[in-house]
Amino acid sequence: MPSSPTANWNYPTAVRFGAGRIKELPRICNELGFAKPLLVTDPFLAAQAMTQKTVDALRAAGLGIGVFSDVRSNPNDANVEAGLKVLKAGAHDSVIAFGGGSALDAGKVIAFMAGQTRPMWDFEDIGDFWTRADPKGIAPVIAVPTTAGTGSEVGRAGVITQQATHAKKVIFHPGMMPKVTICDPELTVGMPPKITAGTGMDALAHCLEAYCAPSYHPMGDGIAVEGMRLVKEYLPRAYKNGNDIEARAHMMSAAAMGATAFQKGLGAIHALSHPVGALYDTHHGMTNAVFMPYVLVFNRPKIETKIARLAAYLGLTPTFDAFLAWVMELRQALAVPHTLKEFGVDDSKFDLVAAMAPEDPTAGGNPVPVTDTAARALLDKAYRGEV
Repeated sequence: MPSSPTANWNYPTAVRFGAGRIKELPRICNELGFAKPLLVTDPFLAAQAMTQKTVDALRAAGLGIGVFSDVRSNPNDANVEAGLKVLKAGAHDSVIAFGGGSALDAGKVIAFMAGQTRPMWDFEDIGDFWTRADPKGIAPVIAVPTTAGTGSEVGRAGVITQQATHAKKVIFHPGMMPKVTICDPELTVGMPPKITAGTGMDALAHCLEAYCAPSYHPMGDGIAVEGMRLVKEYLPRAYKNGNDIEARAHMMSAAAMGATAFQKGLGAIHALSHPVGALYDTHHGMTNAVFMPYVLVFNRPKIETKIARLAAYLGLTPTFDAFLAWVMELRQALAVPHTLKEFGVDDSKFDLVAAMAPEDPTAGGNPVPVTDTAARALLDKAYRGEV
């Protein structure tokens, strides 16, 4: 039986990769000088044996560990505020962000806000808003992903829903990058097929949109292309057999690669997915999966040559149509709903989504301008299934 690869990387941060490496967490905390870390996770994971085992190991190492688990699947400002209260009440000096993208994002933003005096929304990823922050007020973070999708464990931002506007906003600062990330594929073995599919398609969306973004970043392109190859080869395996540790490991790599590559940009998949997720409380990765083929066709005039080159690398016929057909086949194999209607999203808020999409910070990276009209047309096509 193939085993998980093991490696230490320092790109884009220190990554300890390999099966069983969660055991190194107490030592890493000590090396970083953490005395009283706050472990931020979600309610489901907080009740799992692997989380309790991790907390027990930290406590046995003499660390003043606390746990905060009031994090929604689409984390909002109330979750961050509640976590901040726990952080400060417990005099915690650091954060261990433990879980899927929601817990990782929330944990990083809680750590970021630990010593700030301005409201969180003053640091939204617009222009140079990040320079408003006091870098000395950012608590250090160790990230431990338990899914393979968002790549938030190697990212410098967190996506948080603003309850007042129902809009997902990106909080960014270079100092939010985790000091060390532990990528242990054994932690993802328990993921059910549906979550494996949704998170895996999120990784694919990150790589694909980064590759298609028109800005110049050949390093990002290279990472994105190889990330998509890993998804193509290993996501179906991980979906069919959750105990396939080799497939789990390579998908964990693909997730980190997607988040590294999308420093180059994202696009309309995310610009639509963010407001739909905020308004309908849908799973982010699966929402991306639903929108993917519709946005691909929308962008075709600007990306056809690049997609043909990508298809060749993936072992497909070197054409846009062959790549699109593969995406459609992959979605079907992973039981991804073909339409928003099948996904349980009604069309009652489409005008609002269409207005929000062009304002999303990811919209600017799309190869074709995302206007209100274009967003509404994409929503209608995705609702009716017209690729």
